[in-house]
Amino acid sequence: MPSKKRSRKKSGRKYGKAAGKTVASAMRRKKKGTLRSGKGGKGGKVKSRKQAIAIGLSEARKKGAKVPKKTGK
Repeated sequence: MPSKKRSRKKSGRKYGKAAGKTVASAMRRKKKGTLRSGKGGKGGKVKSRKQAIAIGLSEARKKGAKVPKKTGK
């Protein structure tokens, strides 16, 4: 009987270290009260944790860090 080969998915990091640092920075700015939403920070103050994370990941993407592509709704 021929033996079946199992293909294993390589377990790598989904997000790079730089992405984590950028998100952590955004969370600190949220806590301090200086994190703002909108283009160029012209919007209102960020109040939710999820929004802070999203802003951090967006900034990481712009810097070129390893971050998965945005999924559309």
